[in-house]
Amino acid sequence: MTFQEINDLLISKFGENVIIEANDAAIQPFLVIETAQIKAVCAELHQHEQTYFDFLNCVTGIDNGEKLGTMEVIYNLTSIPHHLQLTLKVIVPRNAEAEPAPKVPSVCEVWRTADWHEREIYDLLGIEFEGHPDLRRILLPADWEGHPLRKDYQHQEKYHGIRVAY
Repeated sequence: MTFQEINDLLISKFGENVIIEANDAAIQPFLVIETAQIKAVCAELHQHEQTYFDFLNCVTGIDNGEKLGTMEVIYNLTSIPHHLQLTLKVIVPRNAEAEPAPKVPSVCEVWRTADWHEREIYDLLGIEFEGHPDLRRILLPADWEGHPLRKDYQHQEKYHGIRVAY
């Protein structure tokens, strides 16, 4: 299947509002998916016999900073039997530290490997994954303050009496 055929498949299944942006001119073509629909879209891409995206290469997060006011979750998918690759994105509003964290549906039920990827994004960026079976920090201690990959992260000088700032 081509990028356009995948785009058309998703529109026919979910309607035009599910895809916010389709960019096949980028170095790595991508679809921006409406946040609430990401789990359903991933399940369809995994289960559909013409796409069968059986391998979730990576899930990562990006803080676009205060100027843009958004954060992204990016999914890199591969269909090994069909020799297809696809990148999906969801874009969520960036929150200030005192505001509730952005939320994205978990795709752990579609690909089990998403478990640790989502935990890492939660730990380092503070994006919460609804429906995740065990959403807790994975790289930092449970009582660590803040999320180190956020552009506004303030480094702690000490953690339990140990100097950590550089």
